[in-house]
Amino acid sequence: MEDLRFELEDGVAVLTLDRPDQLNTFTPAMGRSLEQAYQRCDEDDTVRVVVLTGAGRAFCAGADMSEAAATFEKQDTTHFSAAAVAMPAFRVRKPVIAAVNGHAIGLGLTLALQCDLRFLALEGKYGVVQVRRGVMPDAYCHWTLPRLVGLSRAAEILLSGRTYTGPEIAALGVASRLLPAAEVLPTALAWARDVAANAAPLSVALTKRLLWESPDLTAEQVEHRETGLHHVLMGAADAIEGPVAWMQKRAPRWRGSVRHDWPEWPGDD
Repeated sequence: MEDLRFELEDGVAVLTLDRPDQLNTFTPAMGRSLEQAYQRCDEDDTVRVVVLTGAGRAFCAGADMSEAAATFEKQDTTHFSAAAVAMPAFRVRKPVIAAVNGHAIGLGLTLALQCDLRFLALEGKYGVVQVRRGVMPDAYCHWTLPRLVGLSRAAEILLSGRTYTGPEIAALGVASRLLPAAEVLPTALAWARDVAANAAPLSVALTKRLLWESPDLTAEQVEHRETGLHHVLMGAADAIEGPVAWMQKRAPRWRGSVRHDWPEWPGDD
């Protein structure tokens, strides 16, 4: 994979944006590699949790602007998408943690906003700065950010294009955790390994999808989906294994497959 490293161990896939000398600025090749990696993580049952991080001292300093005036040149209207990656993190049926080890600017931060959790470096600089570059925010952030912080705080971040310190962006609700940079990746990996070892993959996958859907649903619609999904899980092998493993004080041996046991999604009557 170009501009990206993929490593898998003990159910945890670590995806590392890999242009450290350029502060991991985003390239089309990186986007294609990240899409490919996310697709693999979604389909591969040996992957239970995904950690996205950056090589060196930055997470991702935004779009590669080395060509300056040509950075945001006119694109083919048939093929261009502002999504950056066609398979965003919130569509991966595994938890995705952004281990933001340093600066996350522009597209770097909007990619992190797609993740389920964001562990941010205290020393980093953060901002969705696109309005200060003559374009506008991207990568679904008009959808992800209001879900995370509310409309008013999202407006402050997106409309100003300001760059924030770690404590400032955490105060706005963007960070799941704010940590010294050296602790970001180890903390994310510890969380990932715990979930990979102890949480039923199919249960986690169904919960993740409903979490992302829930802001657009009524309480009654959520109850309808929760009930339908309980009928998928109850009585299955993992619903037996979970209580038995807990009573026997041993690690669970999960059998449910995200790839093969994924149900029809319960809709509204």
